[in-house]
Amino acid sequence: MDPETGLDGVRNVGISGGKIASISTEVLNGKRTIDVTGMVVSPGFIDLHVHGVSNTEQEYQLHDGLTTALELEWGIGPLKAWYGQRESKALINYGASVCWPFERYRALEKYRQEADKLRDPSGDNAYTLVNTINQITPSYTEVPDASEMRQTLENIEESLKDGGIGIGIPIGYLPQTNPTELYKVYEMAGRSGTLLFTHVRTPDMSGLQEAFSNAMLTRAPLHIVHLNSMALGNIELALKMLEDSQNQGYRITSEVYPYTAASTALESAMFNPGWQERLGMDYEDLQWVATGERLNKDTYEAYRKEGGIVIMHMMQPEWIAKGLSAEGIAIASDGMMYAPLAHPRTAGTFTRVLGKYVREDQTLDLMSALKKMTLIPAKILEDIAPVMLQKGRLQEGADADITIFDPKTIRDRATFDGGLKFSKGVTYVMVGGVLVLDQGKTVPNQYPGQPIFGKYRQ
Repeated sequence: MDPETGLDGVRNVGISGGKIASISTEVLNGKRTIDVTGMVVSPGFIDLHVHGVSNTEQEYQLHDGLTTALELEWGIGPLKAWYGQRESKALINYGASVCWPFERYRALEKYRQEADKLRDPSGDNAYTLVNTINQITPSYTEVPDASEMRQTLENIEESLKDGGIGIGIPIGYLPQTNPTELYKVYEMAGRSGTLLFTHVRTPDMSGLQEAFSNAMLTRAPLHIVHLNSMALGNIELALKMLEDSQNQGYRITSEVYPYTAASTALESAMFNPGWQERLGMDYEDLQWVATGERLNKDTYEAYRKEGGIVIMHMMQPEWIAKGLSAEGIAIASDGMMYAPLAHPRTAGTFTRVLGKYVREDQTLDLMSALKKMTLIPAKILEDIAPVMLQKGRLQEGADADITIFDPKTIRDRATFDGGLKFSKGVTYVMVGGVLVLDQGKTVPNQYPGQPIFGKYRQ
């Protein structure tokens, strides 16, 4: 099945040199032949939004059908060191945006010495979302002077040259940031055509309208992450605004994930005073990942001081179905760092869509779902990361990033209460022509994942 051409038929697929060499009704001969009768052969799934970037999370992503997983909402800093660390060690393709909060942090004179200590951290966990949030939280309320603002933009340009795939601007984690400062980043992106990825300032229409207006006024290409947890009950209006902006020629896109709960760090600015009203939640809607317990006022206050991840039960099923079925919306997981009881989206986003929303609920058909997992994310990125022109397609000459699954059995197995488990039904996954998942099992000592870089890399 190829979402770009609409091909949906029985074919033989020949792989050579990391590329799809032939798609034919004729018999093809090769060093190995894999019989996939009754299965679906699809372009490899592409996730625009992960926070777990080590091989621990990548193995779960692999069983979820992914061939490419990218950290684009928050980004990574320092970016060059991270790309170097992952080289020749990744199960699937990897990449990240420039982390605006980090580049801002190291531009502030008050924090420059501390920022220098983060220039070359070691170990996968050095780059996680939570570690970065904790490190730079004290800088959130600072207002950069003109020199520091210029330095922030120069830092962003430097990291774009290190390979950053656009710019991550998670303003929702820096909600007190001056609107002028944020607008200057949009202006920079508008001048150069650099794609922005944003978690909007507040999970309501005012946060979304700020992002839309900034992008439209500056002509900056913009991707709004997890529209479901930003619009909440206003998902239909948000989708209408997205459609209208696209019809007027603006490059604004978005994504959703197939769960009614979000997840983030309890110590983050998301939980500043007034969070119950802003998010439409209370203590018992929060689930502490470390133990699985639901919180109360006392445990909330204790754990917020301690710091750690919570799951936020805050959405309705009909909002999710509406977002998933909308034309042009990508599927993306917002998958978290590994923990036994981490949010199940870390392991089961794509298989959940195919098992629950395609096969069981029939919210969308199989080809539409595959398009949202392959072609749409590839097309969102292809201007900023030209290698994506060769991904998200099952065509001769395309990269041999291929996912093969049983449509009758595919399903997520991770749950909120039971924790992370490998999904079922994904039988084979090939990255650059190399089998990484073979008959449902991870192939040992295979690391074919390649870096995905932005176009400004030097």
